[in-house]
Amino acid sequence: MNKNPNLSPQAAPMPVQPPAVRCRNFDEVALGYDEAAAMEEARRCLDCPGAPCRTGCPVRVRIPEFIAKVAEGDFDAAWEILSAENTLPAVCGRVCPQENQCQKTCVRGKKGESVAIGRLERFVADYHRTRPQTVPALPPKNGQKVAVVGSGPAGLACAGELAKRGYSVTVFEALHTPGGVLAYGIPAFRLPKSILAEEIAGLEALGVTIQTDAVVGRTIPVEELLQTGFSAVFLGSGAGLPNFMGIPGETLCGVFSANEWLTRINLMHAAEPGAATPLMPAKRAVVVGGGNVAMDAARCALRCGAEVTVVYRRGREELPARAEEVDHAEEEGVTFRLLTNPVEILGDEEGHVIGIRCDTMALGEPDESGRRRPEVVPGAQFTVDCDAVIMAIGTTPNPLLHRTTAGLEADRRGRLLTEKESCRTTLPGVYAGGDAVTGAATVILAMGAGREAAAEIDEDLRKKSSH
Repeated sequence: MNKNPNLSPQAAPMPVQPPAVRCRNFDEVALGYDEAAAMEEARRCLDCPGAPCRTGCPVRVRIPEFIAKVAEGDFDAAWEILSAENTLPAVCGRVCPQENQCQKTCVRGKKGESVAIGRLERFVADYHRTRPQTVPALPPKNGQKVAVVGSGPAGLACAGELAKRGYSVTVFEALHTPGGVLAYGIPAFRLPKSILAEEIAGLEALGVTIQTDAVVGRTIPVEELLQTGFSAVFLGSGAGLPNFMGIPGETLCGVFSANEWLTRINLMHAAEPGAATPLMPAKRAVVVGGGNVAMDAARCALRCGAEVTVVYRRGREELPARAEEVDHAEEEGVTFRLLTNPVEILGDEEGHVIGIRCDTMALGEPDESGRRRPEVVPGAQFTVDCDAVIMAIGTTPNPLLHRTTAGLEADRRGRLLTEKESCRTTLPGVYAGGDAVTGAATVILAMGAGREAAAEIDEDLRKKSSH
């Protein structure tokens, strides 16, 4: 138990760039705790029996233990505890929805704010980045190779765990830059690319090989991996296929998926002057959707000079995005039109977007998800003028892998099928996890699946080699 607890009901605030400044740059919005703030916040942890915060962590970080070391000022020890379970702590400290996971079960949250576990995780990871780095001691190789398809959070977590267990791991990434959704989907103002690059470099230091521009299922069949020396294959290919609404006007010039919009900005530097892949200079953009991807797309469009409106068919309480991201978007100048559902995108004679027609909605009885069902208010349609529409209404797994691989099965939504409570697919020697199995979810859930798959692969290969 903390001998000198901080009983403040409020968490230490996170310093941020002023809204009027940050809305015109892509620098990181949150500035991070200093040592004093981190230690003060860490002393709010009560070190509860049973550590309920751990039950909400998909990778089972020993949260009270690392926080206790922060409270003592022993940040190096905190890093050792944190990094033992979390392959990407600097990433998770920035983008994980801790308020719905570890912090949701924090006892301090019953009569105030939960301990800011995510902010402390970020602090410890950032502190470690400033320290002299030593080359990690590589485990002895066990003579077996594993292929990992996709370098997103699931793939990176799986690769890191397997490398620590002595496997030679090769990660195959379809794009020219590793990181998956962490690279193409999350803007630099939330996750600086240098931090992601450092986390990936740490895995390479463990012996992980990353091969980019490799489209498994097209340039390399899954079966070929198993036939060319790999003892197992993990499919962590994510859910990168964007959804659209199927309304009139979606083929007009000026309609984007959020994936394309964010990829152009994050990977192709389209917002920078003279970019080889330019971004359409939208003056008024409408973003359809209410999740974190919608917030990212809206805030990127704002930074590119557009007036931005987010339309979402439910109310504010139902917005699936993190409350912090919604607050930041509003502070920066994004307009929200809630209880609004698009029915048609309007275009001019040349095929360019000029507006979006919407129904006004009201919330009725709860649907199967438990949220109140949005219903159309008759006679209350209106039009929002715009020259760009960005669809951010979810994604599904790309069907390429299961359509090109005999014996690899998926459900009607394209999610790869695995054994119950397992990462083993319908194809022997092939495992899968993360968004490729669940559909779009959180970074930390994908990492948890990658860790679980690594443990299953290790267990199965050990059994196989012992026979």
